[in-house]
Amino acid sequence: MTMTETSQNAPLNLLATCPKGIEGLLADELAALGATPGKTTVAGVYFSASQAIAYRVCLWSRLANRVILQLVREPMIETPEQLRDVVARIAWTQHLAVGKTLAVDFHGRSDHIRHTRFGAQTVKDGVVDALQLAGQERPSIDTKTPDLRLYAHLHRANLTIGIDLSGESLHRRGYRRDVGHAPLKENLAAALLIRAGWPERAKAGEPLIDPLCGAGTLLIEAALMAADQAPNLDRERFGFKGWAGHDEALWLEQKREAEARASIGRKRCKTQLLGFDQSPAALSAAKTNAMRAGIPALITLHGQSLAQLTRPETLSAESGLLITNPPYGERLGELPELVRLYSQLGEKAKALFPGWTLAMFTGNPDLGHRLGLRAHKQYALKNGALDAKLLLMDIGTPAVGNDAQAEGKSADAPPKTAPAVSENAQMFANRLGKNQKRLKKWLKQSGETCYRIYDADMPEFALAIDRYGDRVHVQEYAAPSSINPAQAQKRLFDALEVLPDALGVDPSKVYIKRRERQTGTAQYQKREASGERFEVREGDARLWVNLRDYLDTGLFLDHRPVRRMLGEMARGKRFLNLFCYTATATVQAALGGASDSVSVDMSNTYLEWAKDNFTLNKLDLRLHRVVRDDCFRWLETANAEFDLIFMDPPTFSNSKKMRDTLDIQRDHPRLVELAMARLAPGGTLVFSNNQRRFKLDDALSQHYAVEEITSRTFDPDFQRRTNMHHVFLLRHRR
Repeated sequence: MTMTETSQNAPLNLLATCPKGIEGLLADELAALGATPGKTTVAGVYFSASQAIAYRVCLWSRLANRVILQLVREPMIETPEQLRDVVARIAWTQHLAVGKTLAVDFHGRSDHIRHTRFGAQTVKDGVVDALQLAGQERPSIDTKTPDLRLYAHLHRANLTIGIDLSGESLHRRGYRRDVGHAPLKENLAAALLIRAGWPERAKAGEPLIDPLCGAGTLLIEAALMAADQAPNLDRERFGFKGWAGHDEALWLEQKREAEARASIGRKRCKTQLLGFDQSPAALSAAKTNAMRAGIPALITLHGQSLAQLTRPETLSAESGLLITNPPYGERLGELPELVRLYSQLGEKAKALFPGWTLAMFTGNPDLGHRLGLRAHKQYALKNGALDAKLLLMDIGTPAVGNDAQAEGKSADAPPKTAPAVSENAQMFANRLGKNQKRLKKWLKQSGETCYRIYDADMPEFALAIDRYGDRVHVQEYAAPSSINPAQAQKRLFDALEVLPDALGVDPSKVYIKRRERQTGTAQYQKREASGERFEVREGDARLWVNLRDYLDTGLFLDHRPVRRMLGEMARGKRFLNLFCYTATATVQAALGGASDSVSVDMSNTYLEWAKDNFTLNKLDLRLHRVVRDDCFRWLETANAEFDLIFMDPPTFSNSKKMRDTLDIQRDHPRLVELAMARLAPGGTLVFSNNQRRFKLDDALSQHYAVEEITSRTFDPDFQRRTNMHHVFLLRHRR
C-alpha cells in the first residue's frame, strides 16, 4: 500500500543480496543501520525495517548488492500458470503508478520454467493482468532504466516476488568509470577492509597503504569509511524513486543527514591513505575515481613499482594496514612474474612495515605462500566466479643484529641480499649456474643464442628450460599421479622464484607451459593468441619463434645439428621436407645452396609461418614452395624426384586432416618406402623421429644402405638425453 505518515515506521519485509561469503558481515551491518536481521541465506540476508531504515540501508550499505522489498513468498510454485496467478494477486496499483515503466529480473528455474526470459515474461504478464483488472493501463517495458524494477526468484519451488529498491546493484557507487585491469567490485573491497579491521583502525588513526593500488578501489572504499561518508551518497538513481510507495520527504531527510556527516567526516579525517602503482594509466584512473567519490584530498598516490617501493618519510606510525589485491595468475604463463611479485611483496612488507598487518586478497593461495609470512586468519570469499581468500598476516619486527648496529644500519632499511629460499631451490639455482658455465665455451665458439640449459637434471625439478636470447622458455613435465600436486606446485614456484636471478633474465621474459603426453596434433594446437613472436638466429638463418601461443615454439632445438648437416649437404640439390612444421630445415637447406625445395605439412598455420621464415631470409617463394597435404597422400601421388629428403614425422597423430592415424613405430616402413620412391639415384633420405624406444625395421636395412647417425646429432646442450631423437641416413643400394 502507499505509505502514509502513520505507516512510515511499519516494518517492511526485505531481502539484501550480497557477494557469497560476506552474509554474516552484511547481517551485522544491517543491525548497525537500525534494521532487524533475520534468516541468512546464500548470498543474502532477510531483514525487517521501517521505510526510513530501508532508505538508510540503500544509502549506507557498503556490502549489499540489492535491497528487495518482498511482496510475496510462496511455496510449491512449479508451472508458469501458478507463477502468473501468484503475481496477478498482488495489488500492483499500489506499487506501479500510471505511466511508469517496468522491468523484471527473473532468477532461477523449475521443470516447467527453464529460461529466465520466459520466467520474466510470465511475471510481466501477471502484472499486466492485475493492472488491467484494476482498470489501469498496460505499463511500458524498459529493460535498461525502468521506473520500477521487479525481482523474481524461483528456487526449489519457492517463489519470492519483490520490488528492487536499489535499482541497479549498490556496488556501483558511481565513482568508478575508469576501472583499470581486473577491477575489484566496490562492495567486495569494502568487505575485505572490514575483515581486516579497517573501520576500527581508521578510528584509531592508523594509516593504510595499497602497494598495488590499480584504479584505487580499496583506497577509495577505505577513505569513505574513514570520512564517515555514505558509499551511495552521490548515486543518481535508486529503484525506490519510481515506486508508488516512495516518500520523497522521508528520503531527503536521510540524505541530508548523510551529507552533513560526510562534510564533518571529511574535515576531521586525518588518516593517511597511500597508493602505489607503476602504471600511469592506473594512477590516472585512481585519481579520477577519487575525485568522483568526493575524497581526492584524503588519498596520496605514488608512481612506484613494488620493486621501487620505499616507506614515505611522513609515515611514522608503528602500526597500520598494508592491504592489496595482487594479480592471481589464472593462466600458467603468468606465473613467472607473479612468483617474483609475491616474493617481493613479502620482502617489502617485512623490511619496510614491521609491526603492521598485511591483508592480501588472492585467488591463488599457493602464491600467497611466497610471502614468507604466516596467515593468522583466512577468509574464503568469491571474486566473481573465482574462489579466493583474504589472508591476514602480522608483519613481525625483525631483530637488529650486532653487525647492523655497528655499521649504523636502520632496522627499517631493506635487505641488500636476496630473500632466503629453500635449500632445494638454492640447489636448483646452483645447477642452472653450473650448466651455464659448462656451455659457455661452446656457446662462444658456435655463436648459438637458442639452446637448452636444463632438462630435469634434478628429479624434484622436472622442467625443461631453454634460452632464446634474453628470453627463457620453461616446460613443466606433468607430475605423475603419485606426486602430491601441492608439493609439485611448491617446487615449481621455488624454481620460478630463483630462475630469473640465476639466469640473469627479467621475470617478464620467462614463459612457462605444462608438457603432458600429447595425442594427435595437440602439441601444435594454439594455447593463446598473443601473436607475440620474435626473431632469432641459428647459424646464418633468421627464424621466427613464438614462446607463448603454442606448446612448441616453432624451432626444435634438439634438431639443430641435423639442420646444420642438411645445410652442408644441400648445395645444388633438390630438397624435400616432409612434415615440415615451420620449415626451419628448409631454410637451412636453401641457405646452404639447395636449387629448389618443396615443404609439405597439413597445417595452414605452420605453412604460413614457414613462408614468413622464407621471406625473412629473402628466399624466392617461386623456388621454395610449401604444400598443404597429408604426407602419405602427397608421396603416393607425387612424381617428382629429389636429391635430398628430410622426414621428421610425429610419434603419433590422429589428426582429422589425415586419412589414417599415424603410429611411427608401426607405420615407418611404409612411410620410408614411399619417400625412397621419390629419392633420386645417389640421393639421401634423412629420416628422424622422436620416439624414445624407436627401432628401425630390419627389412629397410636389407633393401637400402642405412646408417644410424643419432650419436652425432646432439650438440653439448642436449648430450644429457641422447635418446631424445633418432636419425638415420638411407640411400639406394648401387
